[in-house]
Amino acid sequence: MNQSSLNRKLTQTFGVLLGMGISLFVLRGFGIITFLPGGIIALLLLGAIALAIFSYAQKRWWRF
Repeated sequence: MNQSSLNRKLTQTFGVLLGMGISLFVLRGFGIITFLPGGIIALLLLGAIALAIFSYAQKRWWRF
């Protein structure tokens, strides 16, 4: 797997996690999804942030 395809997959996964986190946060705020704990939404958002940082680092400092 080369650098560009790995970075593309990381960026796509970042977008999916961020989209899921924001949409679940909004649905929970409207009271539609009340059974979902806030920790799960926080983990989705933190995972998206971690993937964004890893994708940036992988793009800037590729050493392999």
